[in-house]
Amino acid sequence: MKKRSIKIAGHSTSISLEEPFWIVLKQLADEQSMSLNALVEYIDKGREETNLSSALRLYVLSELQRRLFELTDPSGFESDLL
Repeated sequence: MKKRSIKIAGHSTSISLEEPFWIVLKQLADEQSMSLNALVEYIDKGREETNLSSALRLYVLSELQRRLFELTDPSGFESDLL
């Protein structure tokens, strides 16, 4: 578990995540030409009733599921499971 301090909406907050999640979040931020802080703030704004660490994990899972689905289902049909 790795704790990082991130600025969200002008204030600092500490987030604890496993290192593999930090790595993927950084890769996703880079792909979108945004900083890690900006991506975390984006995810934070969209979360509902879950803590931020969980929202970040769910975002990574959702993004990886979406990409896997694109690779394994060439028809483009979206599953109700995703």
